[in-house]
Amino acid sequence: MWPLEGVKVLDLTQNVAGPYAAMILAEFGADVTKVEPNSGDATRSWGPPFWNGYSPTYLALNRNKTLVSLDLKTPDGKQALLRLLDEADVLIVSNRPAALKRLELDYDTVSKRYPQLIYAEITAFGHYGPRQMDPGYDPLMQAMGGIMSVTGHPGDEPVRVGTSVIDMGTGMWMAMGVLSALRLRDKTGQGHRITGALFETAVGWMAYHLPAYWASGDTPHGWGSGTAMIAPYEAFPTTSGWIVIAAGNDKLFRDLSCVLGHPEWSSEENYKSNAMRVVNRVHLHEEISAVTSTQTSDFWIQLLVDAGIPVAPVADVAQLMENPQLQASDLIQEAFHADIPNFKSVGLPLCIDGMRPPLRTVPARKV
Repeated sequence: MWPLEGVKVLDLTQNVAGPYAAMILAEFGADVTKVEPNSGDATRSWGPPFWNGYSPTYLALNRNKTLVSLDLKTPDGKQALLRLLDEADVLIVSNRPAALKRLELDYDTVSKRYPQLIYAEITAFGHYGPRQMDPGYDPLMQAMGGIMSVTGHPGDEPVRVGTSVIDMGTGMWMAMGVLSALRLRDKTGQGHRITGALFETAVGWMAYHLPAYWASGDTPHGWGSGTAMIAPYEAFPTTSGWIVIAAGNDKLFRDLSCVLGHPEWSSEENYKSNAMRVVNRVHLHEEISAVTSTQTSDFWIQLLVDAGIPVAPVADVAQLMENPQLQASDLIQEAFHADIPNFKSVGLPLCIDGMRPPLRTVPARKV
């Protein structure tokens, strides 16, 4: 038995953040009904590539849901939605406030009719401030929230994190908020309003960059594959690719220095503490790279693993699929799909009592 069995969720959202939140709830056993417009969720057209006509984005975010297509601007569509709401525990929305008001799906209207409903809304900026009525998308928030400024190499053009960390992060926060609200409703008997904001998720991911700015007055910037406050903690070249070495404390750096054939590094004034290594990180990176670039990734990984030094290859997706650690898990799940032979999907990266939530229902065809 999964923890949310018996909980009914209506997912009125599109794109990434809302569908991801609803999918997390579905993974925990909730009965999630995705309500799409007759034209379908916008992500259905995101591509190429397409997998036998299906967008990979749509497939990734809409497993374990049932699908209903409704035109909420028509009386019939509105009545059908109200019938669904009569049985629902949770409603997830992500339209802009004006659109919700026109559809009579704003919180004030819905909560009067359904006082026990958990009303979960994903917004761009929340319900305050000068931009509360504006739309928002993942790259805009990575830009505004400072994420791009600490990503990539110093002086290069802005770089977006290569996955939708703002959208998916907001979806995760929303799922946690819904779980908390359901627990609270058990105590109060009343519904509750949960609001998430893409902009605030972006700022939340800057949680340690902001204190660094407050402490120093210096604006943080990107360090390529590295991080601002630890060195060496980044990618280094080899003859066959790249490896990431994470020597995050003085002992690990001493061990790394020995493995690389330069035990004297750990006693040099410029490298004897993490603070000094951060200050002198550029020269340190050059020295380590000069050594690692003489052998293959496999060679260094074996030596460093044997020495207890955290290391990993920089893998592409094809290499990831060959990773024995991934193959040992059941994270990649398979199920029958009428249109996609050998359908696979990425499960929830979480287990309960050693069991991962299963893939029960593949993402639905457009109705």
